[in-house]
Amino acid sequence: MKLGILQCDDVRSSLQPDFGHYASMFETLFQQTDEVLELRFYLVINGQFPQHIDECDVYVCSGSKWGVNDDDLWIRQLEDFIRALYAGSKGLVGICFGHQLIAKALGGEVEKSPLGWGVGIAHANVLAEPSWMQPKQDNIALIVCHQDQVCKLPRNATVLMSNDFCPYSMFQVDSHFLGLQGHPEFTALYSEALMDQRRDIIPADTIELAVKSLSYQADDKLITKWILAFLRQTIATR
Repeated sequence: MKLGILQCDDVRSSLQPDFGHYASMFETLFQQTDEVLELRFYLVINGQFPQHIDECDVYVCSGSKWGVNDDDLWIRQLEDFIRALYAGSKGLVGICFGHQLIAKALGGEVEKSPLGWGVGIAHANVLAEPSWMQPKQDNIALIVCHQDQVCKLPRNATVLMSNDFCPYSMFQVDSHFLGLQGHPEFTALYSEALMDQRRDIIPADTIELAVKSLSYQADDKLITKWILAFLRQTIATR
């Protein structure tokens, strides 16, 4: 399976000596589950897009420090590409910013959470169990880092995971689009370092609680299995 990563940001330069680039995070995430998976990266933030939707079998859209409501050309171009993937029945998984952009591109809405920043480990209840969610698990713990979130779902969306802070933690649109608010590619050490760099915009008490939450074990490996199973299913049913 050829998986295209639509890269919407990179690790801050000050953190790269310790944590590398986003590309290496995704390589580690996916190849520890599927060693023969072929990954191709597109720096959409720099205007690098696939020439055609069939350039890869399936796609993942990454997180970003930008917001989906920002008026940047590459974000609008990415919206158009997402709509092209949807119309062409190509499999897509959106992570954080990607999750929110799927919703916005297909008619949903995104706004800043009235509860503030979501950081650290978040637990979400599984509300539905499609066949690709194997092995099954009733509650999922994932690292999150967001201020914006989906407040209105697009048409034909089904909520798969939810919690009080982020009701639409994971949703599926038809059979080939999946949005996930959490970051399975983040490690606890990176999450803590990123929060430390954002102390000017994230309240100190929020960071303190979030750092304590990082003692929980994240379900990143399980979520990665689910994501790859979902994407393989989109290929089989296209």
